[in-house]
Amino acid sequence: MTKLTDTFDINNGVKIPKVAFGTWQIPASQAYQAVKDAIDVGYRHIDTALAYGNEKEVGQAVKDSGVEREDIFVTSKLPGQTKTYDGALKDFDTTMNNLGLDYLDLYIIHAPWPWNDIGSNHDKENQDVWRAMEEIYKSGRVKAIGVSNFNVHDLENILEVAKVKPMIDQIQYYIGYTEPKITKFAQSHDILVEAYSPLATGGLIHNQDVLKIAEKYNVSVPQLAIEFVVQNGVLPLPKAVHKEHIESNAKLDFTISDEDMKTLNAMPDTAPSHTHNSTQG
Repeated sequence: MTKLTDTFDINNGVKIPKVAFGTWQIPASQAYQAVKDAIDVGYRHIDTALAYGNEKEVGQAVKDSGVEREDIFVTSKLPGQTKTYDGALKDFDTTMNNLGLDYLDLYIIHAPWPWNDIGSNHDKENQDVWRAMEEIYKSGRVKAIGVSNFNVHDLENILEVAKVKPMIDQIQYYIGYTEPKITKFAQSHDILVEAYSPLATGGLIHNQDVLKIAEKYNVSVPQLAIEFVVQNGVLPLPKAVHKEHIESNAKLDFTISDEDMKTLNAMPDTAPSHTHNSTQG
Protein backbone atom coordinates (compact mmCIF):
# COMPACT_ATOMS: atom_id res chain seq x y z
CA MET A 1 0.00 0.00 0.00
CA THR A 2 1.77 3.11 -1.25
CA LYS A 3 1.16 6.76 -0.43
CA LEU A 4 2.57 9.60 -2.51
CA THR A 5 4.33 10.89 0.60
CA ASP A 6 6.11 7.57 1.31
CA THR A 7 9.87 7.82 0.70
CA PHE A 8 12.94 5.80 -0.17
CA ASP A 9 16.31 6.75 1.35
CA ILE A 10 19.01 7.67 -1.18
CA ASN A 11 22.57 6.56 -0.32
CA ASN A 12 23.46 10.04 0.99
CA GLY A 13 20.53 10.06 3.42
CA VAL A 14 18.21 12.25 1.36
CA LYS A 15 14.58 11.09 1.33
CA ILE A 16 12.93 10.78 -2.08
CA PRO A 17 9.16 10.28 -2.57
CA LYS A 18 8.46 6.75 -3.83
CA VAL A 19 6.31 7.82 -6.79
CA ALA A 20 7.24 10.64 -9.16
CA PHE A 21 5.17 12.55 -11.68
CA GLY A 22 6.94 12.31 -15.04
CA THR A 23 6.74 15.06 -17.65
CA TRP A 24 8.40 13.40 -20.66
CA GLN A 25 6.39 14.11 -23.83
CA ILE A 26 4.23 16.70 -22.06
CA PRO A 27 4.50 19.83 -24.24
CA ALA A 28 5.27 23.15 -22.57
CA SER A 29 1.72 24.31 -23.34
CA GLN A 30 0.28 21.55 -21.11
CA ALA A 31 3.08 21.08 -18.57
CA TYR A 32 2.13 23.89 -16.19
CA GLN A 33 -1.42 22.64 -15.65
CA ALA A 34 -0.41 18.98 -15.52
CA VAL A 35 2.22 19.60 -12.82
CA LYS A 36 -0.09 21.91 -10.89
CA ASP A 37 -2.80 19.23 -10.99
CA ALA A 38 -0.31 16.56 -9.90
CA ILE A 39 0.78 18.61 -6.89
CA ASP A 40 -2.88 19.32 -6.03
CA VAL A 41 -3.56 15.57 -6.15
CA GLY A 42 -0.67 14.96 -3.74
CA TYR A 43 2.41 14.20 -5.84
CA ARG A 44 5.53 15.51 -4.12
CA HIS A 45 8.12 14.40 -6.67
CA ILE A 46 8.26 16.01 -10.13
CA ASP A 47 10.62 14.89 -12.90
CA THR A 48 11.63 17.00 -15.90
CA ALA A 49 14.67 17.51 -18.16
CA LEU A 50 16.28 20.26 -20.22
CA ALA A 51 15.58 18.14 -23.32
CA TYR A 52 11.82 18.08 -22.58
CA GLY A 53 11.50 21.81 -23.25
CA ASN A 54 9.12 22.27 -20.31
CA GLU A 55 11.37 23.21 -17.37
CA LYS A 56 10.07 26.79 -17.16
CA GLU A 57 6.47 25.61 -16.88
CA VAL A 58 7.39 22.90 -14.35
CA GLY A 59 9.26 25.41 -12.18
CA GLN A 60 6.40 27.89 -12.33
CA ALA A 61 3.87 25.22 -11.33
CA VAL A 62 6.04 24.26 -8.34
CA LYS A 63 6.26 27.92 -7.28
CA ASP A 64 2.52 28.50 -7.76
CA SER A 65 1.44 25.28 -6.03
CA GLY A 66 1.12 26.75 -2.54
CA VAL A 67 3.23 23.86 -1.21
CA GLU A 68 6.48 24.68 0.59
CA ARG A 69 9.49 24.26 -1.69
CA GLU A 70 11.19 21.81 0.72
CA ASP A 71 8.13 19.55 0.50
CA ILE A 72 8.44 19.05 -3.27
CA PHE A 73 11.26 16.94 -4.73
CA VAL A 74 12.29 18.24 -8.18
CA THR A 75 14.49 16.33 -10.65
CA SER A 76 15.99 17.53 -13.91
CA LYS A 77 18.52 16.09 -16.36
CA LEU A 78 21.65 17.05 -18.25
CA PRO A 79 21.17 16.45 -22.00
CA GLY A 80 22.66 13.23 -23.34
CA GLN A 81 24.63 15.09 -26.01
CA THR A 82 26.47 17.22 -23.43
CA LYS A 83 29.74 15.39 -22.92
CA THR A 84 32.17 18.01 -21.59
CA TYR A 85 32.89 19.31 -18.09
CA ASP A 86 32.25 22.95 -19.07
CA GLY A 87 29.17 22.05 -21.11
CA ALA A 88 27.66 20.26 -18.11
CA LEU A 89 28.18 23.29 -15.83
CA LYS A 90 26.67 25.58 -18.49
CA ASP A 91 23.62 23.36 -19.05
CA PHE A 92 23.03 23.09 -15.32
CA ASP A 93 22.90 26.90 -15.10
CA THR A 94 20.41 26.92 -17.99
CA THR A 95 18.23 24.39 -16.17
CA MET A 96 18.30 26.42 -12.95
CA ASN A 97 17.41 29.61 -14.82
CA ASN A 98 14.56 27.80 -16.57
CA LEU A 99 13.16 26.37 -13.34
CA GLY A 100 13.59 29.60 -11.39
CA LEU A 101 14.22 27.61 -8.20
CA ASP A 102 16.93 28.17 -5.58
CA TYR A 103 18.05 24.55 -5.66
CA LEU A 104 17.34 21.23 -7.34
CA ASP A 105 16.73 18.00 -5.42
CA LEU A 106 18.18 15.64 -8.05
CA TYR A 107 20.23 16.21 -11.19
CA ILE A 108 21.04 13.30 -13.48
CA ILE A 109 22.91 12.64 -16.72
CA HIS A 110 20.13 11.87 -19.21
CA ALA A 111 22.06 9.21 -21.13
CA PRO A 112 25.58 7.82 -21.57
CA TRP A 113 25.44 8.76 -25.26
CA PRO A 114 23.83 11.45 -27.44
CA TRP A 115 20.28 10.43 -28.41
CA ASN A 116 21.20 10.58 -32.11
CA ASP A 117 24.00 8.06 -31.54
CA ILE A 118 22.53 5.52 -29.09
CA GLY A 119 25.02 2.87 -27.99
CA SER A 120 28.16 4.86 -28.89
CA ASN A 121 31.00 4.83 -26.34
CA HIS A 122 31.76 7.97 -24.35
CA ASP A 123 33.56 6.53 -21.33
CA LYS A 124 36.17 9.29 -21.02
CA GLU A 125 33.63 12.07 -21.63
CA ASN A 126 31.21 10.58 -19.08
CA GLN A 127 33.98 10.62 -16.46
CA ASP A 128 34.60 14.32 -17.23
CA VAL A 129 30.88 15.04 -17.00
CA TRP A 130 30.69 13.18 -13.68
CA ARG A 131 33.43 15.47 -12.33
CA ALA A 132 31.17 18.40 -13.21
CA MET A 133 28.22 16.66 -11.51
CA GLU A 134 30.33 16.29 -8.35
CA GLU A 135 31.22 20.01 -8.50
CA ILE A 136 27.53 20.90 -8.81
CA TYR A 137 26.72 18.59 -5.88
CA LYS A 138 29.49 20.12 -3.73
CA SER A 139 28.11 23.59 -4.45
CA GLY A 140 24.95 22.70 -2.53
CA ARG A 141 22.71 23.65 -5.44
CA VAL A 142 21.55 20.04 -5.77
CA LYS A 143 20.73 17.54 -3.02
CA ALA A 144 21.56 14.42 -5.05
CA ILE A 145 23.14 13.39 -8.37
CA GLY A 146 22.74 10.37 -10.60
CA VAL A 147 22.44 8.97 -14.10
CA SER A 148 19.85 7.64 -16.54
CA ASN A 149 19.97 4.88 -19.16
CA PHE A 150 23.37 3.75 -17.85
CA ASN A 151 24.11 0.04 -18.19
CA VAL A 152 26.50 -1.98 -16.00
CA HIS A 153 29.54 -0.95 -18.03
CA ASP A 154 28.57 2.73 -17.94
CA LEU A 155 28.09 2.65 -14.16
CA GLU A 156 31.38 0.78 -13.61
CA ASN A 157 33.11 3.46 -15.69
CA ILE A 158 31.78 6.19 -13.37
CA LEU A 159 32.47 4.22 -10.18
CA GLU A 160 36.14 3.91 -11.23
CA VAL A 161 36.68 7.65 -10.78
CA ALA A 162 33.78 8.81 -8.60
CA LYS A 163 34.48 10.66 -5.38
CA VAL A 164 30.70 10.83 -4.96
CA LYS A 165 28.86 7.67 -5.98
CA PRO A 166 25.80 8.04 -8.23
CA MET A 167 22.65 7.92 -6.13
CA ILE A 168 20.13 7.08 -8.88
CA ASP A 169 19.97 5.22 -12.19
CA GLN A 170 16.75 5.98 -14.06
CA ILE A 171 15.99 3.25 -16.60
CA GLN A 172 13.11 1.92 -18.68
CA TYR A 173 11.30 -0.55 -16.44
CA TYR A 174 7.83 -2.08 -16.48
CA ILE A 175 6.08 -5.43 -15.96
CA GLY A 176 7.90 -7.96 -18.15
CA TYR A 177 10.80 -5.58 -18.81
CA THR A 178 12.56 -5.11 -15.48
CA GLU A 179 16.14 -5.13 -16.83
CA PRO A 180 17.41 -7.48 -14.08
CA LYS A 181 21.11 -7.19 -14.91
CA ILE A 182 21.45 -3.42 -14.42
CA THR A 183 18.78 -3.34 -11.71
CA LYS A 184 20.62 -5.91 -9.61
CA PHE A 185 24.01 -4.23 -10.19
CA ALA A 186 22.70 -0.78 -9.23
CA GLN A 187 20.88 -2.04 -6.14
CA SER A 188 23.95 -4.03 -5.02
CA HIS A 189 25.90 -0.74 -5.11
CA ASP A 190 23.22 1.09 -3.12
CA ILE A 191 22.09 3.04 -6.20
CA LEU A 192 18.31 3.54 -6.30
CA VAL A 193 16.67 2.47 -9.55
CA GLU A 194 13.95 4.70 -11.01
CA ALA A 195 11.50 3.37 -13.60
CA TYR A 196 10.55 5.60 -16.50
CA SER A 197 7.69 4.41 -18.70
CA PRO A 198 6.28 2.14 -15.94
CA LEU A 199 3.16 1.79 -18.13
CA ALA A 200 5.31 1.25 -21.27
CA THR A 201 3.89 4.60 -22.46
CA GLY A 202 0.48 2.94 -22.38
CA GLY A 203 1.73 -0.16 -24.17
CA LEU A 204 0.79 -2.59 -21.40
CA ILE A 205 -2.67 -1.13 -20.69
CA HIS A 206 -4.49 -3.79 -22.71
CA ASN A 207 -2.36 -6.76 -21.70
CA GLN A 208 -4.89 -9.43 -20.71
CA ASP A 209 -2.60 -11.26 -18.26
CA VAL A 210 -1.95 -8.06 -16.32
CA LEU A 211 -5.63 -7.12 -16.52
CA LYS A 212 -6.63 -10.41 -14.86
CA ILE A 213 -4.46 -9.65 -11.83
CA ALA A 214 -5.62 -6.02 -11.69
CA GLU A 215 -9.26 -7.15 -11.63
CA LYS A 216 -8.50 -9.37 -8.65
CA TYR A 217 -7.60 -6.24 -6.63
CA ASN A 218 -10.38 -4.14 -8.20
CA VAL A 219 -7.80 -1.68 -9.53
CA SER A 220 -6.83 -0.41 -12.99
CA VAL A 221 -3.91 -1.83 -14.97
CA PRO A 222 -1.93 1.44 -14.53
CA GLN A 223 -2.49 1.32 -10.74
CA LEU A 224 -1.27 -2.29 -10.62
CA ALA A 225 1.73 -1.50 -12.84
CA ILE A 226 2.80 1.43 -10.67
CA GLU A 227 2.38 -0.46 -7.38
CA PHE A 228 4.31 -3.42 -8.87
CA VAL A 229 7.31 -1.15 -9.45
CA VAL A 230 7.22 0.27 -5.93
CA GLN A 231 6.95 -3.18 -4.34
CA ASN A 232 10.10 -4.19 -6.24
CA GLY A 233 11.92 -1.36 -4.45
CA VAL A 234 12.05 0.75 -7.62
CA LEU A 235 10.69 4.30 -8.05
CA PRO A 236 8.09 4.72 -10.85
CA LEU A 237 7.60 7.89 -12.89
CA PRO A 238 4.08 7.65 -14.36
CA LYS A 239 3.06 10.44 -16.72
CA ALA A 240 -0.43 11.76 -17.40
CA VAL A 241 -1.95 14.97 -18.72
CA HIS A 242 -5.64 14.66 -17.80
CA LYS A 243 -6.47 15.25 -14.15
CA GLU A 244 -8.63 12.12 -13.86
CA HIS A 245 -5.66 9.98 -14.97
CA ILE A 246 -3.30 11.85 -12.65
CA GLU A 247 -5.72 11.18 -9.76
CA SER A 248 -6.29 7.56 -10.72
CA ASN A 249 -2.56 6.78 -10.97
CA ALA A 250 -2.13 8.09 -7.42
CA LYS A 251 -4.64 5.64 -5.89
CA LEU A 252 -2.25 2.97 -4.67
CA ASP A 253 -4.10 1.95 -1.50
CA PHE A 254 -3.66 -1.80 -2.00
CA THR A 255 -0.86 -4.36 -1.69
CA ILE A 256 -0.03 -6.97 -4.32
CA SER A 257 0.44 -10.40 -2.74
CA ASP A 258 3.84 -12.13 -2.84
CA GLU A 259 2.35 -14.79 -5.11
CA ASP A 260 1.04 -12.24 -7.62
CA MET A 261 4.33 -10.30 -7.48
CA LYS A 262 6.08 -13.56 -8.37
CA THR A 263 3.71 -14.05 -11.32
CA LEU A 264 4.17 -10.46 -12.51
CA ASN A 265 7.96 -10.67 -12.16
CA ALA A 266 8.00 -13.86 -14.27
CA MET A 267 5.95 -12.40 -17.14
CA PRO A 268 7.48 -11.95 -20.58
CA ASP A 269 7.55 -8.43 -22.05
CA THR A 270 4.02 -7.05 -21.59
CA ALA A 271 4.51 -4.44 -24.34
CA PRO A 272 6.81 -6.11 -26.92
CA SER A 273 6.01 -3.57 -29.65
CA HIS A 274 6.99 -0.67 -27.36
CA THR A 275 10.28 1.15 -28.13
CA HIS A 276 13.03 -0.18 -25.89
CA ASN A 277 16.06 1.71 -24.60
CA SER A 278 17.83 -1.35 -23.30
CA THR A 279 20.42 -0.79 -20.61
CA GLN A 280 21.08 -4.49 -20.25
CA GLY A 281 24.50 -4.54 -21.93
